Amino acid sequence: MINTDIIKYFKKKLSFVSPHLNERTLRIWAATEAKMFGHGGVTALSKATGLSRSTIHLGLKDLKSKKIPIENIRRAGAGRKKIIETDQTIFGDLEALLEPATRGDPESALLWTSKSTRKLAEDLNKNGHRVSDRKICDLLSDLGYSLQANNKTKEGSSHPDRNDQFLYIYNNVKNFQKAEQPVISVDTKKKEMVGNYKNNGKEWSKKHNPVNVKTHDFPDPKMPKAAPYGVYDIARNEGWVSVGISSDTAQFAVSTIKRWWQKMGRKRYPYAKKIYITADCGGSNSRRSRLWKMELQKLADQLKIDIHVSHFPPGTSKWNKIEHKMFSFISINWRGRPLTTYNVVVNLISNTRTESGLQIRAEMDTRKYEKGIKISNEDFKKINLKKCKFHGEWNYIIKSRR
Repeated sequence: MINTDIIKYFKKKLSFVSPHLNERTLRIWAATEAKMFGHGGVTALSKATGLSRSTIHLGLKDLKSKKIPIENIRRAGAGRKKIIETDQTIFGDLEALLEPATRGDPESALLWTSKSTRKLAEDLNKNGHRVSDRKICDLLSDLGYSLQANNKTKEGSSHPDRNDQFLYIYNNVKNFQKAEQPVISVDTKKKEMVGNYKNNGKEWSKKHNPVNVKTHDFPDPKMPKAAPYGVYDIARNEGWVSVGISSDTAQFAVSTIKRWWQKMGRKRYPYAKKIYITADCGGSNSRRSRLWKMELQKLADQLKIDIHVSHFPPGTSKWNKIEHKMFSFISINWRGRPLTTYNVVVNLISNTRTESGLQIRAEMDTRKYEKGIKISNEDFKKINLKKCKFHGEWNYIIKSRR
């Protein structure tokens, strides 16, 4: 993804020269800058100037040509209008098609989709749009998608109902949002060492003045670690993170959901009668965890709200919204900075912002959570759990007993 500072640089540069450029000289100037920039130059100049990628590629051809007839220059304002100017609904309809099939790398803000551009163009044209599969590439780029190789993205064995589960979750999310009921995505970010240790990534600083950190950061059970557990409100693009100092257990996970509700959710959804949670299959919110379900029962009883849960199929944690909608930007925000104290961790998370309006609140959770708590068969039977007809091991409802 092209850095926004680079886009601003080219926009500022264009503001100086644009009064002296016509259509041909503008595309030649843009092509020259793109060529000097190297890889990614065409995309950067396209975003900065508003010229299409094909126009800049035409400028690159002009650079190779010795002479271009002056009559090839069109009058100002001539030429085909951009598709987003003539079809203002195409972005929304394209995103609606992508939504069920979009995937994201947890540590990258980039997105990619499993649908081909040809198929996307075909579906859009059926809905009254007029667009080619090549133009879909430009639209996907504008929406923040990119082409991805299949290096290290194999997710293991695929469950035969994996895609059906994705569609099941997608339809439930839309139904809950239509009814103005909260939908949250939850997960644990990987534990981070707290102290003057190296944190991968780079940030701008004075030359020859790097931040000095410890040489070794070998695993040490006594070393303080931060366990960030997150709750992402899909509809409002807001997040809550509890930074734990103890073990990542089901009690910690549900405690974080409770704190999100008390600090944020209750105000956002004053008329909520149910909550929909999407989560991974493993970890502290594992579908097999009796403690997870027991703690959700306690929460449902306290809030007097039914809690609906859907787990992503095994090996598909990267598809969880919280990964590429929140955690990826947290990683970007604190890259290259030693996480010296818990307060630094909390502040860096809380100050994570995006152009799309993401806002995150974070707090320390200083409670000690015990590992290895067992739930007996007798206690487990007391949980008011209703399994859904479609894959009840993945989809179930914890109903309030009050």
